Amino acid sequence: MNEDEIHEALKKIRVEDVLLQTAATLIDLAARRMGLTEDDGPKQLDQAKLAIDGIRALQPLMTDEQQAAVREPLSQLQMTYAREAKGGADPPEPAAETEEKPDHDAERAKARSKIWTPPGT
Repeated sequence: MNEDEIHEALKKIRVEDVLLQTAATLIDLAARRMGLTEDDGPKQLDQAKLAIDGIRALQPLMTDEQQAAVREPLSQLQMTYAREAKGGADPPEPAAETEEKPDHDAERAKARSKIWTPPGT
């Protein structure tokens, strides 16, 4: 892309769209920093908190529709962060001898399936 094409593209971009895309990127980063996706390395809760705070700061600047789209994934991230910040998931009840042990891989797959992505991406 040359400079003229960049200027033309910038004329078409709406700030509202950039706000939503930025929030979507922060949602993805927060999820990754809390280990909700595969192969993201060690958890970085300080980075997750910063991303969550960034999303919350952007919300008042978004349209009502955009705020509604971000509300559920942000809520999920905040709940996950709170759980992780206090030391991870609550310890499970002692299992009876006949009960199966929980399938942690299945739980992680379920959590990954809930990560929100904006429409059209």
